[in-house]
Amino acid sequence: MQNWKDLYLEHAELISDGIAAINWVDLWHNQVNFLTEEHPFATPAVFLSYRTLTTDDVGQKVQNVKAQVDVYLYYETFADTYKDAVNQESALEFIDLMDEIYKLLHGSKGENYSSMRRLGFAPMDTGNAGNLYRISYECILMDYSAIKQYTDHELEEIDVEHSDDPYEIEV
Repeated sequence: MQNWKDLYLEHAELISDGIAAINWVDLWHNQVNFLTEEHPFATPAVFLSYRTLTTDDVGQKVQNVKAQVDVYLYYETFADTYKDAVNQESALEFIDLMDEIYKLLHGSKGENYSSMRRLGFAPMDTGNAGNLYRISYECILMDYSAIKQYTDHELEEIDVEHSDDPYEIEV
């Protein structure tokens, strides 16, 4: 992993490419609790957040990081989940999406992380008609983001003068 942005972009692409039913992937900023103030988003939506669990220094400005990845699945529905509800099947589709996220992420590895495993999941209170679940994972990554980055480029032609005269040393 070069930086946290690369990790987020890799996870966002993995989810959006891997689960066609997900209509929105974004960083988590508690958007679902401020629906009238936030930028509108399509549902079902997935929001990602990252936190460090442990770090081990493996070199100057390089760390092996165990990170927690929280995947927030927001599924807006006015359908009923109670037994024998007419629209129960559509109301419970968010559970199928949680299973799809689990299948996609658990045991996965990528260019910026490895050893992804689910830690647990829990419902979150939204106070609205949406279902919000937080599915927590941990993964391992190497964080090189503190190392100075250099840009590769081509040098223009350089002229080198050759001489048979030895270097003069002044004493």
